[in-house]
Amino acid sequence: MIQALLTSPTFAAFLFASLILAVTPGPGVVYIVTRTLGQGRRAGFASIGGIALGDLGNAAAASVGLAAVLSASASAFVIVKLAGAAYLILLGLKALWAKPAATAAAHTIRLSPARLFRDGFFVALLNPKTALFFAALLPQFINPAASPLWQSLVLSCIFVSIAMLTDTIYMLTASALAPAIYRREGSRSYGRYITAASFIGLGVYAALASPRLAK
Repeated sequence: MIQALLTSPTFAAFLFASLILAVTPGPGVVYIVTRTLGQGRRAGFASIGGIALGDLGNAAAASVGLAAVLSASASAFVIVKLAGAAYLILLGLKALWAKPAATAAAHTIRLSPARLFRDGFFVALLNPKTALFFAALLPQFINPAASPLWQSLVLSCIFVSIAMLTDTIYMLTASALAPAIYRREGSRSYGRYITAASFIGLGVYAALASPRLAK
């Protein structure tokens, strides 16, 4: 069954659509890049893991019909979208309220990978646009003669794998640019303001943006 799914003429189209969504900057990408610039590759990898698990959660929800509920109910979509936006703004406020000394040391003293993983998980899980992507796209590539559930789960796992690869490219790029950004010692004192502005701005954008697809 899996072989039939992967050799389907429409599978290449699914891969292309998944790649387009994965490389489109959204909350997950911004979170990974921001954490990598502030705390290095280890933080970036932990963030990628959290984002991937959150995406899998959205995929599982879509597979059992939650995304269809979100699509049908404007109220449910708004509630989940605003919850995600509020979480992003909260991350920005926490960075803004951090003590300058602690922020300056963050370049060498990193936050717990578990905490970074957790934050990344919620950033992805509270992004209903990813769930709506699965709900809208997956049915186009599912063979009605076989189990829709396992097919959607297989395709979802493939998408998450693609997204992890593109997220890793974003992370490595940010890591390579970080030394130039932090070359001057004085620039570190502005790190918390940059981080805060990134998350708060992203949260406001997520709250006000129209419900288009973005990862």
